[in-house]
Amino acid sequence: MKHARLLPIKYKIMVICITVIILPVLVMTISSYYSSERLLAQNYTNLLNDLAKQTNIRIDEFLKEIEKITLLASNGLSDNLSATHEGSFPIQDFLREGDEQNEIAAYNILMNYIMMKDRVFSIYLYNLNGGQDLFVSPNQPIDPDFKVANELWFKKFMHDNDRTITLTTRIDEQLENKILAVSHARKIHDVASGELLGVIVVSIDIKFIEIVNRNLQEGLRSRFMIVDENDKIVYNVNDRLIGTLFRDNVRPPESLNVVVTSPLSQQKWTTYLYMPLDELTADGKILGHNLVTLSIVLVLFAAIISIFLSHVITTPIKKLLRNISLVEKGQFEQVEHIRSRDEIGHLSVRFNKMSHELKRMVERMQQEEIEKAKAEMRALHDQIKPHFLYNTLGSVKWIASMQQADKIVEMTDALISMLRYATRSDGTLVTMREEIDNIANYVTIQNVRYYDCIQMKYEIEDRLLDYRMPKMILQPIVENAIFHGLAELEEDGVITIRIQSRGRDIVIEVCDNGIGMDQHTIQNFMEDKLEADKGTGIGLHNVQRRIQLHFGKPYGIQVASQIGEGTTFTILLPAIKETL
Repeated sequence: MKHARLLPIKYKIMVICITVIILPVLVMTISSYYSSERLLAQNYTNLLNDLAKQTNIRIDEFLKEIEKITLLASNGLSDNLSATHEGSFPIQDFLREGDEQNEIAAYNILMNYIMMKDRVFSIYLYNLNGGQDLFVSPNQPIDPDFKVANELWFKKFMHDNDRTITLTTRIDEQLENKILAVSHARKIHDVASGELLGVIVVSIDIKFIEIVNRNLQEGLRSRFMIVDENDKIVYNVNDRLIGTLFRDNVRPPESLNVVVTSPLSQQKWTTYLYMPLDELTADGKILGHNLVTLSIVLVLFAAIISIFLSHVITTPIKKLLRNISLVEKGQFEQVEHIRSRDEIGHLSVRFNKMSHELKRMVERMQQEEIEKAKAEMRALHDQIKPHFLYNTLGSVKWIASMQQADKIVEMTDALISMLRYATRSDGTLVTMREEIDNIANYVTIQNVRYYDCIQMKYEIEDRLLDYRMPKMILQPIVENAIFHGLAELEEDGVITIRIQSRGRDIVIEVCDNGIGMDQHTIQNFMEDKLEADKGTGIGLHNVQRRIQLHFGKPYGIQVASQIGEGTTFTILLPAIKETL
């Protein structure tokens, strides 16, 4: 399996330095940038609100003047502003009697109103009493062929009971130039009889809004518009948009613009003034360039700092790695001392001590290998001793056989088998059959000593005899059963060996009908605290240790005993069919 490529520490330090330095600065700068944008948008919103309100005030003044002119003309103040009945109704006098004197009086008073209002007004006096009409327009020529009676709005106005009507932006057909205008019409009734004498229409050129907006910047003028209650555009710099639906044409998306609205008081109109956010962020672009420049400078600064730090930190680490490589090759003498007053220097000192200890350990192991080789040579020479013992016991057996001493023959034969079993070197695990055979030989020898007073019983499943177990496990347990449990028994003793399977484990029970023992004695048995010369407790601790070294803590020996009722040794082993 291929190992993943390691990332050098110097690169990690560089990344950390850049991250630690750049990230907070970027967050703070970006936060400041967007905060400035929001503040700028808020300031422009307040500014546009103020401009819209001021503009609305001026527009409302003009619209109020239209209504005021029609009201004054209808109620009839004279040109000398006298309140006497004689000549106090020049407009009504003209509509009743259209002579030259009344026409001149009416014309003069209407012209005075127009001249006071920047000449953007045109006044049309339509006579419904059979006389002639009167048109006053200082800047625009009159179209004499236009008949207002044919206009739909006029017919409707005459049919309705309304005294006044305001016409939103439309083409003023009464003028030859056909300009766009806003008009206000009022019915004129005779103050004495109440008879309808005529209709006065005051038309104001829509360009008056440009006069109002002359203080606005050129860019803002194109983004200023007035919309009526039906969402139709009343005013826009682009005349082609007037009369179209605001939402379908030029309604600015508020997500991309600063939009302010302000209603007019004289009409159900609303002024819209907006500014694209892109224009507000012109200064933000400069801030963005500064941010990029600052980031580049900080990256370079962080890179220089990280290179310096990585050099300071990684140089002793590289030396330490070189020392480790030398130790791996066994070149202990070439390990150099690292002079660093930090954790790496402390680590180097500890490593040097470890390498010195390792050097001594290697030298000691080499010496032990030499001594082991010498011991093996001595053991090779000593191998003749068991063979000599086997040969000697064979001679004893032959002499006993010649003299017909059957017990001696049986005992000698069992002893030879036990010696061969104990001195086998073909592994630590043997079959249970071999272990049981060894127990049989051992009991044969003990029965010579105890005059055949020991009986063995075996309750073993045949298939379990081929399973494996550590060698010389049962012999110390049977020995303890004989010496402690049965030696003081007056009648024959019985030892039962029972082997059963339990799941994936094997349970071996060694039971005797001896005198039993208390819990204190059992504990001494397991801890090997009883004296060996009393013939009790021999090897049980060693057996427990061997089993747990082989198979782990869950396995081992348990002892159950009661005084006068015998003792049961239970051995738990894993079920093994093949040699480990």
